[in-house]
Amino acid sequence: MSTPAHDPLDDPLARERAHLAASRAALRAMREDVEALDIRDVAANWVNAQVLTRQIDERIKALADLSDTPLFFGRLDYLHAPGAEQAEGAEGERFYIGRRHVHDADGDPMVIDWRAPVSQPFYRASKKDPMDVGLRRRFGYTGGDLTAYEDEHLSDPAEAAATSKLLQREIERPRVGPMRDIVATIQPEQDEIVRSGLSGTVCVQGGPGTGKTAVGLHRVAYLLYAHRERLARTGTLVIGPNRSFLNYIEQVLPALGELTVRQATVDDLVAHVEVRGTDEAAAALVKGDARMAEVLRRALYAHVTPPTEPVVVVRGSRRWRIPAYELEEIVGELLARDIRYGAAREALPQRIAHAVLVRMEQAGEAPDDRVQDAVARNSAVKAAVKEIWPAVDPAKLVLRLLSDAEFLAEHAAGILDEDERKTILWARPARSVKSAKWSAADAVLIDEAADLIQRTHSLGHVVLDEAQDLSPMQYRAVGRRCTTGSATVLGDLAQGTTPWATRSWAEALAHLGKPEGAVEELTAGFRVPTDVIAYASRLLPHIAPGLTPVASVRENPGFFEVRTATGAADVVEACVRLLRNEGSTGLIAADARIPALAEALTAAGISYLAPGEETTRETRLTLVPASLAKGLEYDYVVLDEPQAVVDGEPDERTGLRRLYVALTRAVSGLIVTHAAPLPPQLAE
Repeated sequence: MSTPAHDPLDDPLARERAHLAASRAALRAMREDVEALDIRDVAANWVNAQVLTRQIDERIKALADLSDTPLFFGRLDYLHAPGAEQAEGAEGERFYIGRRHVHDADGDPMVIDWRAPVSQPFYRASKKDPMDVGLRRRFGYTGGDLTAYEDEHLSDPAEAAATSKLLQREIERPRVGPMRDIVATIQPEQDEIVRSGLSGTVCVQGGPGTGKTAVGLHRVAYLLYAHRERLARTGTLVIGPNRSFLNYIEQVLPALGELTVRQATVDDLVAHVEVRGTDEAAAALVKGDARMAEVLRRALYAHVTPPTEPVVVVRGSRRWRIPAYELEEIVGELLARDIRYGAAREALPQRIAHAVLVRMEQAGEAPDDRVQDAVARNSAVKAAVKEIWPAVDPAKLVLRLLSDAEFLAEHAAGILDEDERKTILWARPARSVKSAKWSAADAVLIDEAADLIQRTHSLGHVVLDEAQDLSPMQYRAVGRRCTTGSATVLGDLAQGTTPWATRSWAEALAHLGKPEGAVEELTAGFRVPTDVIAYASRLLPHIAPGLTPVASVRENPGFFEVRTATGAADVVEACVRLLRNEGSTGLIAADARIPALAEALTAAGISYLAPGEETTRETRLTLVPASLAKGLEYDYVVLDEPQAVVDGEPDERTGLRRLYVALTRAVSGLIVTHAAPLPPQLAE
């Protein structure tokens, strides 16, 4: 680690600080240039002016200089000038690598965006493959102040490879507030996923602390950099398991200058009806089964009725007759095309009108497109379409399936057995769509039916996090949002805590409609301390046999303790102890125990937050129900009553998976408190 020299003229740290100050000044100038733009003479009309104003506002936000966020975190010094065999660098030229591009008044770069090709060696270069880099320098910061630097001479064989102290410090830095970016700490195996192409779908299996969520978010940022125009047209979306999780990650992309990525839960995507009910696990399991897609398809297309009467169109003094057998041929052709129900229904009147025009032409008339449109709107044609191919409301279709035993039996024949049908039938059928107590699984069925009727809009790229908890039908709902785009699927099979949890990523990708997706595995743990992940990994043989345990690369083993507690006061005391440390603390407990612990914390005068609420310097404790812990992380964690966490789930394996999640939320230290015996699976 380098420290300042006495002579400021020969002080490398002082020179780097000067470059940081100059870069910040250049960024301010870039922002001021945008703020000074006058669009009065370039906007042709009010609409154009509004669009330009919005684009300028977004550009101004993207150029914000966050005072406590380093503008650059590394430097690359290349050895040679660019050539056929050389990297993109010039002799003697150096590049500062940061979160966004910054240039001076002449347009020369002062900071290079971490996503640019010239920045890639910062993450990939090694002693074995220096990628033409002579020096890689990492910078250490306290707040926004540059306080240290560390050099690695990649081309010097005499210099021993060593673990970067600054890198370790950045990984282990206490976290207060929402999730932050990892651009300074991206590892080679992570960078390979981040920079993978837009056309391919990637599935990342990663245990706790491997950075899979951050990798997914940084991949979106990279794709927006590399394919900005295309993704500006098609859109991007990040899907998380719940609102608390989305609140936790929502600042990562804006910190990287990306402000246009939408974030949602699966429930948000399928919100066609108000969800006011819940399903028993058995019912949700059947409703989430991919077989329900075929049941819905059958039920929908059962509305198509073969024509039995001809259509007679009267125009002026002439009558044009299309016999029933010809109508049946038209209907058969539309069904054979396998297009959406609604699209076929819209095409049917035009097909009938075309048959009428053929007869007109045979009779010597010369009708044009306007005549065909007029015939398609003819009352006789409209009446025939209504009879043959009626409009169907997706919610009403699902309502009937779940309410009408005979209707369900007819269309689920050979797909669902009698017990499965009884499981999903409502005991008290609802009278209408509005009065029905829809469940989350019902909303997914309605979304499936809606897509059968009218194609769902497809985005350019979708990131799906904590994917292991999705049902096959939920995967299909997400897949509909990226049929013409690609996806990044993130998850951990060992953390699946629903009855329908994903059994294999190949199966999940098939339901998503991306069977060709590549599966990558991250096994190096950067967030969870060695002792903590080793303890939690005792559960793996029981919850995910064959899955590779996470190997912590942290030099600091972290703080870990299992202690007996006689009551809530002992749990509160453990929280007080951990709050003496810098950073955030999470108290995780079985959902049923949360009210009692909340009361104990209040009685002790300790303020606390709910999951998703942003921690502050004053309030650093979050009280977390185990059901909401997934995806969150805290510097320190107190885990209350592991056996209660297990007992809170419908079956032991799901309970042990929930416990595995809860055990792996700590970044620096974990205290496990218990009065009841620990689950035997945690024994060595």
